[in-house]
Amino acid sequence: MFSQIEEVERRFSTLEHELSRQEVIQQQSLYQKYLKEHVTLQPIVDAFREYKIIKEKIEDTKSLLDDPDRELRGLARKEIDNLRATLAKLEREIGLLLLPEDPNDEKNSILEIRAGTGGEEAALFVADLFRMYGYYIESKGWKIDILSQNLTGLGGFKEIIALIEGQRVYSWLKYESGVHRVQRIPETESKGRIHTSAVTIAVLPEAEEVDVSIDPADLRIDVYRSSGPGGQSVNTTDSAVRITHIPTGSVVSCQDEKSQHKNKAKAMKVLRSRLLDLQQAEQQSKISEERKHMVGSGDRSERIRTYNFPQGRVTDHRIGLTIYRLEDILHGELDLILRPLLAHFKAESEKGQAKQLL
Repeated sequence: MFSQIEEVERRFSTLEHELSRQEVIQQQSLYQKYLKEHVTLQPIVDAFREYKIIKEKIEDTKSLLDDPDRELRGLARKEIDNLRATLAKLEREIGLLLLPEDPNDEKNSILEIRAGTGGEEAALFVADLFRMYGYYIESKGWKIDILSQNLTGLGGFKEIIALIEGQRVYSWLKYESGVHRVQRIPETESKGRIHTSAVTIAVLPEAEEVDVSIDPADLRIDVYRSSGPGGQSVNTTDSAVRITHIPTGSVVSCQDEKSQHKNKAKAMKVLRSRLLDLQQAEQQSKISEERKHMVGSGDRSERIRTYNFPQGRVTDHRIGLTIYRLEDILHGELDLILRPLLAHFKAESEKGQAKQLL
């Protein structure tokens, strides 16, 4: 653990130096990037520096254990015990500070709500949940943009998909993914019977623009003379360019320009577009698999949360939390559930990972 922290401390010192350089200050995007990393590392470095000071104090106090004054030796032992307790506390704090944060926590989110089992009643509950998230999003000062929706005749949705933008949106909503179950008397029920329906929710981090990084070592570039119809040479210099991307086998040729450099630039542009398309296809495939994993089949039995209207309660089955404030929650007071939920999963993560670090 401590070799890892020493590396963090070295990086912190490097960032302090970089943030003081005029060249970095003038590049605002780079400056903000370094500043954000500096702020993230500060608590770890502060705790580690305090840890080293406490260790030095323990070593200095140990010299008093051989003092002929018995009272002084007793005070030294008491001081060492107190310092060791502080040291143990700092070790735990540092271990928790080193826990990796979900890299998606800072991102905006795609919220997808779909009707599961329950027919029209499930579709109506999709509308209720979307309204609930709308109230919550408004209270957080976030923005919501509907990307697609599939309405039903009674005002429900077969599905609705929206982009939510704001500060740390994904960190707050990521545990909403799963099956949400509703128990109530549907508007379509004439005999007053309670029905159970289900809705699936998927919260995905917004996919950022996929950057295409091409290693020059992965390219084979051939140059040759441009030729016209029938093999007739139209250029006396090797201006035509063929680029092969070895890992994917993608080949791009360009001979439109008389300049080899211009042909190469055009070919690289085409190659980047092709590789971008490949990466986006792979990314979409992974997202689809992740969505399937998160929402299951939409069956009522796979629920993470139940909204029971007759009893006015909401139960989150993952943490055994039951709250008898259904109307408040449906009007956007989701923090009643989300805060305990986040605290639970953070504690679980800390338990497992802190043991490995200490």
